[in-house]
Amino acid sequence: MKSGAKIVLVALAAGALGVVASIVTNGPGPLLGTEAGQRVVQEAYKAAAPEPPAGVTVADRGDRIPSFTVPGLDGTPVDVSTAWAGKPMLINIWASWCGPCIEEMPELQRFHAEQGTNGVQVVGIALDDVDAVRDFLQRVPVDYPILVDAAGPADAGVRLGNPKGVLPYSVLVSADGVLLKQRIGPFEHGEIDGWAKP
Repeated sequence: MKSGAKIVLVALAAGALGVVASIVTNGPGPLLGTEAGQRVVQEAYKAAAPEPPAGVTVADRGDRIPSFTVPGLDGTPVDVSTAWAGKPMLINIWASWCGPCIEEMPELQRFHAEQGTNGVQVVGIALDDVDAVRDFLQRVPVDYPILVDAAGPADAGVRLGNPKGVLPYSVLVSADGVLLKQRIGPFEHGEIDGWAKP
């Protein structure tokens, strides 16, 4: 391929990524509000993300989520892939400093409360400092499980298919551990109900 053609292809790819980044940073908009739009944005992020560290398995739609351990607020390690085996899970990756994460937490709590013991298990994984998460939960309490991980190239979000680390990020996992859906951005009121149907 001639150098001129390569330059044009690189420019087109950069332009497409710029459009995607603009959509993501300027709010959900029509693209992120659809499953097809979510897939487009996630594929663009995946293409632009660095390779994960050696030995880190990154799940994609249709894959079984990898086995990985994240501590709870009390420091007890929890294997995310087996702790709620047999139940579908909505795993939400968030941080106490993330404005959209904070805005969606009451909606996650509402959904969790409506699920009862046999519904979808909501699990929050904060990419944050344990003390900051504890302080935050004093102000915005939730009663679904909260785990805490250190942000980085092998964090829970990366392992669950979010290599760029965009927050908030949620996945829907089937009762047998298969990643069914991925979502970048916060849930608006009522959106979870339809989205979280396996």
